Amino acid sequence: MAKPFTILVTGGAGYIGSHAILALRDAGWSVAVIDNLTTGFRWAVPEDVAFYEGDIEDSELVAKIIQNEKIGAIMHFAGSIIVPESVENPLKYYHNNSSKSRSLIESAINGEVKHFIFSSTAATYGIPEESPVRETTPQIPINPYGMSKLMTEHMLRDVSAAHEFNFCALRYFNVAGADPQARTGQSTAGATHLIKVAVEAALGKRESVAVFGTDYETPDGTGVRDYIHVADLAAAHVLALEALVADPEQNHLLNCGYGRGFSVLEVLDAVDRVTNMKLTRKLEGRRAGDPDSLISDNRAIMDRFPWQPGHADLDEIVAHALAWERKLGEIRGE
Repeated sequence: MAKPFTILVTGGAGYIGSHAILALRDAGWSVAVIDNLTTGFRWAVPEDVAFYEGDIEDSELVAKIIQNEKIGAIMHFAGSIIVPESVENPLKYYHNNSSKSRSLIESAINGEVKHFIFSSTAATYGIPEESPVRETTPQIPINPYGMSKLMTEHMLRDVSAAHEFNFCALRYFNVAGADPQARTGQSTAGATHLIKVAVEAALGKRESVAVFGTDYETPDGTGVRDYIHVADLAAAHVLALEALVADPEQNHLLNCGYGRGFSVLEVLDAVDRVTNMKLTRKLEGRRAGDPDSLISDNRAIMDRFPWQPGHADLDEIVAHALAWERKLGEIRGE
């Protein structure tokens, strides 16, 4: 059955956006992409997808895309995501993540786009007093990154109340892995995600992996996080879109995770298993603001959508990340 309109994916040349394109197309949706290629890669977007190099705050360009491509929904991934950088340069994050999102939302309203899926984050919870973290857990961000995303959630709520417009904000926990067919993956240089760093080290691109903090209130003393495979996350976005279209009166604010966590050392042990080698671990002090444990309560998304994780095995997540890292080396001629 033909889909009623095209989806505009912002930041579609980036890590999660490029996976969302694949998931949307696999589900039969037509896609257009806008990306300024600051951190994304043109080759990450399939050649037969309409691609616009530009910025989401360029309202004239966004209006042209909405009209030309018959956009009916926006999937918004564009933004800055490095927490320490947000502390050092907060105005960059309030500009890229909050101000530009406001401009994009305004363009959506002016262009009569009815549905909006937003890439939010567990960082909006700050250091939660409970784990697993529920959607009703107080959102008290401890850094500009988390606050800039929370501000966008509030904008979406207010705009939805004032206009014929519904939205879904998906609060990601720790996104990892790569497309199981190695069509795309995490490609940014200098990435800070643990599994990305670890597979780089396994391939000799780094000498060691830093372990920040070994005195947390966890079984092995290292921080515990809820790692979600990027393909499962992309699938959740497609289901969110379909839910928004099916019930235009309903908004959704949902955690995206597996509801269980692994420690830093457990992740590194998984990389050792998958690669049959031993990574060099460099023990360092805690980073400011890192909670002992951050695990999602994912019951709401599983109740709301027909979402069932298909890649929750940690070794599989690592294996897909490793396969992509090898392919990325070939793409770059390394």
